[in-house]
Amino acid sequence: MLRMGLTGGIGAGKSTVAKELVELGAVLVDADVIAREIVAPGSEGLAELVGAFGDDILHPDGSLNRPVLAEKAFVTDEARGVLNAITHPRVGRRTAELVEAAADDAILVQDIPLLVEGSMAPAFHLVAVVHAGEEERLRRLVELRGMPESDAKARIRAQATEEQRREVADVWLDNTGEPVAVVEAVRQLWEQRLVPFEQNIRTRTAVHADPVLGPAQPRWDEQAQRLVARLALACGGHAVRIDHVGSTAVPGLDAVDMLDLQVTVSDLAAADALLEPLAAAGFPRIEQVDHDIPKPSYGVGGETDPAVWSMRLHGSADPGRPARVALRVDGWPGQQFSLLLRDWLRADADAVEEFAVVKRAAARSASDETDPLRAASVYREAKAPWFDRAYHRAWDWAEATGRSI
Repeated sequence: MLRMGLTGGIGAGKSTVAKELVELGAVLVDADVIAREIVAPGSEGLAELVGAFGDDILHPDGSLNRPVLAEKAFVTDEARGVLNAITHPRVGRRTAELVEAAADDAILVQDIPLLVEGSMAPAFHLVAVVHAGEEERLRRLVELRGMPESDAKARIRAQATEEQRREVADVWLDNTGEPVAVVEAVRQLWEQRLVPFEQNIRTRTAVHADPVLGPAQPRWDEQAQRLVARLALACGGHAVRIDHVGSTAVPGLDAVDMLDLQVTVSDLAAADALLEPLAAAGFPRIEQVDHDIPKPSYGVGGETDPAVWSMRLHGSADPGRPARVALRVDGWPGQQFSLLLRDWLRADADAVEEFAVVKRAAARSASDETDPLRAASVYREAKAPWFDRAYHRAWDWAEATGRSI
């Protein structure tokens, strides 16, 4: 299934987004609903809260008085830690039960207010953040929910900042204006990204990007780091290291909007062991590719064993963020060259411009091809001679500068 984390600051309007997603067909697992369930009258969770914060957190009928609990639990980090220690494990267990019950082809949305604070983003295929400015959120809490302004400000201060949320957001849904605007954005997200993403995960289909160059984007590295975190969780101990490589890792270099990531593994058996975990995480195997082209080629001084250029290639199933994930063996030439080429280009502006000229010519050659796979092949082949020369040049640079892999 496709799992999307939905979050945002208190008062941002996650409920509006969640409601629309459910109407479109999503399965919703709402952390707030679960949080109420695990402290219902008569529950063990409620009994523990009373023991920690006192009988005055109860209404006369025995139900939880949430405003009173909030006044006690959100004044200090220590008090909030006590609250979390009681509620979070119970929420986690109930969430796992609901996720397990969802259909294999579900688009499952988990509404988690503290997703960022809990460092949970890597566990999801996507994270969507619902945003509204702090003044607007404060107005909603005070005017629409009747929350005392001091309590509202305390709740807002206790949560993640906008900058922290942007770091994990694959999707940013602005809900500052009229609800109709965010509802339309959710519909487009559903049709253009979530539905095809789920299908691609289920059918193990990697998306591709047309070989069309665009200007370098600062967002590339931000997006790459989010994918690195997901890959690290999926790979576990099989990964020696995970790096953002390729053209999108070089500031100022025009590139195809396709992230290149490298997972370094101890051997090919470790790479093969990651077939299922990576597919489940949204990175299916691209079976047609099982090696890099040796560099340099035999015609220009190549003398390496082609076997040590073996690798495994996976691709992103997310139509909104194409990526290639190469699994290469630690110390093999392909693994070393990917890192070395990136670092050489980062250090040599003239080499970057030279490479950009080659890439533009390759893109022009590929533009005449109507078949996407053929276009990608033409683009790759047109760059191959430059890579042959770059292999020696990058190693010469490493020797001259003392760079080690």
